[in-house]
Amino acid sequence: MPELRRDVTRSEWVIVAPERAMRPLDFVQADSSNREEPSDGNCPFCAGNEHQTPPEILRIPNKGQWAVRVFPNKFPALQAQDGDDVEKPGSLYGAMCASGAHEVIVESPNHLATLADLTVAQITCVIDAYISRFAALSEDPRHSYIQLFKNHGKRAGASLRHPHSQVIALPVIPPAVGQRLDNARAYYDRTGHCLICNLLQEEFKAGARVVGENRGFAVWAPYASRFPFELVICPKEHAHDLTRMTAVQRKLLSCSLSDAMRRIQMVLGDVPYNLILNAAPTDSLVSANPENWKTLHKSFHWTFSVLPRLTYMAGLEWGAGIHINPMAPEQAAEALRKAHVT
Repeated sequence: MPELRRDVTRSEWVIVAPERAMRPLDFVQADSSNREEPSDGNCPFCAGNEHQTPPEILRIPNKGQWAVRVFPNKFPALQAQDGDDVEKPGSLYGAMCASGAHEVIVESPNHLATLADLTVAQITCVIDAYISRFAALSEDPRHSYIQLFKNHGKRAGASLRHPHSQVIALPVIPPAVGQRLDNARAYYDRTGHCLICNLLQEEFKAGARVVGENRGFAVWAPYASRFPFELVICPKEHAHDLTRMTAVQRKLLSCSLSDAMRRIQMVLGDVPYNLILNAAPTDSLVSANPENWKTLHKSFHWTFSVLPRLTYMAGLEWGAGIHINPMAPEQAAEALRKAHVT
C-alpha cells in the first residue's frame, strides 16, 4: 500500500509506492551508452590533452603522471566578479551580480573509469581534491555556499563521459540548503542534539535501511527516499566541517564511497546518478556573522547523497514538490546489502 513519508532533514514529503515496481530487478539497466563512448582522442579531460582545458588550479600527482586535475570550467555558470545588487525598493524583480566560481575536478586519466572502478587510493585522491578546493573557495568573502556535485551519465546531466565532478561557489545560500540548515538548528534548539546523529542512531536500531558501515562512516537508504536506491553517506561521529577530516578519515570515506558505488553497479549496472555534498555555509559567511551561526558546529552534520536517476520527475514532482518513489528504501537497502562485493 502506498505511504506518505516525511523527510525531517528537508521538510519534504515523498510517496513510497512499491506497487508501481515489484522488485529491484525492474530497475536493472544493461550496459548503458556510458560504457560505449570510448575516447576518440579529442576528449579534453584525457591525459595528453591538458592543453585543451583552462590552466590547472590543482594537480594531484601519481607515479609521474596525474591522478586528479582541477581547473576552471570553460563554460562557467558563475565566475569571479564584483558588482552591486540591482534590486530596487518596491520592485518585484530582484537581481544581483552572479559572482562565484565554477571548477571541474577530473577524477582519473582513464576515460571510461567510474567511481565503482577506481581503487580506494584513487578515490582518496579525489576526496583530497574535493577538500582542497572546498577549503580554498570557502575563504573568499564573496562566497556563501560551496556546492560540490558529480553528474554521471547523460540522464543525470553529464555532458562528457570522462569521470569528473564539479564545484560551484555561490554568493547566496540556496533555499534547499537553507531549509536543511533551519531544520538542523531548530532540532538542536529543541533537543540539544544533532538531527543527523540522532537519525543515524535510529537507523542502526531499525537496521532495515542500513547498507554498510566501517569505523568512520555509515551508508543507508533514507526513510523518505526520493529515488529508488537513494543513499546517504556520512560520518558516524558528529562532524560539521568535512575539511577537518584526518588522513585516516579520508581513507575511510573513500572505502564507504567505493563500497556503495560498487554495490549499486553490481545490482543495477552502470546507471546514471548524481553525487551531492550537503555541506555547511562557507567559513567567510560564518565569520562575518558569528552570532547567527553560533550553534552551527553542534547542529549541522555534513553528508553525501547518492541519487540514482532511475525515474523521471513529472507533474507531481514539479507542481507539488512531492516525489513518487516506486521502490521502498527497505527493499533497496536489502538488495544492496546482498550484493557480493569483493
